[in-house]
Amino acid sequence: MVQSKTNPKVDEYMSNAKKWKEESEKLRQIALDCDLTEEFKWMHPCYTFEGKNIVLIHGFKDYCALLFHKGALMEDPLGLLIQQTENVQAARQIRFTQLEEVLEKEEILKDYIKQAIAVEKAGLQVTKKTELHIPEELQAKFEEIADLKKAFEKLTPGRQRAYCFYFSQAKQAKTRESRIEKCIPDILAGKGLND
Repeated sequence: MVQSKTNPKVDEYMSNAKKWKEESEKLRQIALDCDLTEEFKWMHPCYTFEGKNIVLIHGFKDYCALLFHKGALMEDPLGLLIQQTENVQAARQIRFTQLEEVLEKEEILKDYIKQAIAVEKAGLQVTKKTELHIPEELQAKFEEIADLKKAFEKLTPGRQRAYCFYFSQAKQAKTRESRIEKCIPDILAGKGLND
């Protein structure tokens, strides 16, 4: 296959990499061999097909990964694709802790990338769970402050989920109530959790 054009921002990223440099460079070569367009998104090398995200190279403390943006839709006969956390709905990653693992899986990775491109060409979309669990402490505040419920319902679904997730993570009701109290002004102002 013809080597795709490299992106200067990714060149800089690779030259400054302190950890997972060799692994990332090999993953880059594999992605480019699959005729993907190299871009730099979310502070990482990202590879696209006709403007659609296919894979991203990402380094973590204990491993580096090739992240497939719609990995949940891919077949995984070898059991390589990992869901990073239970809240990640679409993306899946293949993890590496040494260059030899990347080298051993080179042809497999190319097959997985080709499959990811096929998923994109087919226009497949991940059906995301949109069920929203509103903590009882927040529901009580809605009954107490009518404008709070109206303001919350005007927020985007992602902002609503972020608030509910943040509130629900607290183990004690007292902590959940405290978090809700602190967020009331932002919710009333139409802001998200991290705005």
